[in-house]
Amino acid sequence: MTNKKELNTGWNFDNSYTNLPNSFFTSVKPNPVSSPKLIILNAPLAAELGLNIQALQSEDGAASLAGNQIPEGAFPLAQAYAGHQFGHFTMLGDGRAMLLGEQITPEGKRVDIQFKGSGRTPYSRGGDGRAALGPMLREYIISEAMHALGIPTTRSLAVVSTGEQVIREAALPGAILTRVAASHLRFGTFQYAAKWGTAEEIRSLADYALKRHYPDVEEDENRYLSLLKEVIKRHAMLIAKWQLAGFIHGVMNTDNMTISGETIDYGPCAFMDTYDPETVFSSIDVQGRYAYGNQPYIAGWNLARFAETLLPMLHDDEEKAIQLAQEAISEFIELYRRNWLSGMRAKLGLFNEEQQDESLLENLLSMMKEYRADYTNTFRALTIDNLEDHALFKTEEFAQWHELWQARLGRQDEDESSSKQLMKSSNPAVIPRNHRVEEALEAAVKQDDYSVMERLLGVLSNPYAHSPEQEEFCTLPPDSLGPFRTFCGT
Repeated sequence: MTNKKELNTGWNFDNSYTNLPNSFFTSVKPNPVSSPKLIILNAPLAAELGLNIQALQSEDGAASLAGNQIPEGAFPLAQAYAGHQFGHFTMLGDGRAMLLGEQITPEGKRVDIQFKGSGRTPYSRGGDGRAALGPMLREYIISEAMHALGIPTTRSLAVVSTGEQVIREAALPGAILTRVAASHLRFGTFQYAAKWGTAEEIRSLADYALKRHYPDVEEDENRYLSLLKEVIKRHAMLIAKWQLAGFIHGVMNTDNMTISGETIDYGPCAFMDTYDPETVFSSIDVQGRYAYGNQPYIAGWNLARFAETLLPMLHDDEEKAIQLAQEAISEFIELYRRNWLSGMRAKLGLFNEEQQDESLLENLLSMMKEYRADYTNTFRALTIDNLEDHALFKTEEFAQWHELWQARLGRQDEDESSSKQLMKSSNPAVIPRNHRVEEALEAAVKQDDYSVMERLLGVLSNPYAHSPEQEEFCTLPPDSLGPFRTFCGT
């Protein structure tokens, strides 16, 4: 139902996804909750979307963000998709999420508005369709931190508590997250169409993806090959940005990879402290499939699965189609490597390129691993010339490396201040440290105290400021905390 007050919230829906064949979605309704209460609203994002912040902060606003009231023009639906989960293919779909509609912003941009934790759908696979408050707040914190770091990501508009409990290992307070995305088209959406759809249905999906995300190549002679190449380029950039920031997604299943190239589904993700390519946080990734150092290769594997879904459209001759797909996929690692090298050069204040740069970078990372140096703080220390706080900086090995680095800086036209500015804009002073995030969530969930989270969000909103206020958020967790583990939060 929609009431008069809701007309002022600013929703401006135009739902193009509903024009796809019915097999791609099921019309659903959010399950009403007993006592919706707005916990946090992303006011800058709301303004960007053309929404009325004051209206969303009202009682009716909280009800609409909980799904108790459906805004005019919305068309709630659950999307069907499949995916390789830890390498095993299965049928999936929005089991606890639903697409409310597509918002057209004042600038004419189209974005998905999705509820997460809004109740059961036909794809719930025995689940309750609900979400707990802690994981929803965690996604809010991490996704907004990613946005501030300049990493393509879905974003969080709001978290509403439901006044109800969800049963996991224990009874937990329930919540609904409102997520904003360029779209929720996934590699797994294409896998679903290729496995269970008709040739016409997968072609309509590919045409829709082109129109929505890559209109510049819609008229190319082989537009489906162009689609594949554009998605490859987006992910070569995205994964490089993950690696440069020390971000570990934790569950890089094909249903968690988007056609738009945005980071999506913040389940068991975390940021690395001590540098080690084998770092894994997820409690369910016992084999280390999605370890930090594996992420580029897994992305390539996932892209190959996406390419397989397009084969019938790449060429009428199957062998030729496979050849075209393989040639496109083979470019991914080189594209990724170039993006990563460019980003690493910037982290060291290097504007130009030299052949020896890669060995300079690899030698630094090798030392960081050997001496168990913190990834973010090492580059921060190099940026602000504070080479005192870690054993690494006291070694003869590092002294020799530092001399080579200084000589390398001296062989470029840009002066020292320009290099320092490049480093400051490339090396965050703060990341969402795991112990800080957990501290904020514990205060929120157990004590109903959101001040810790609000302060953390404030610090994370400008990670490249290198301000005195950020100093305490650069400290590492005490050793007594032990290895950090994350969970999917379902």
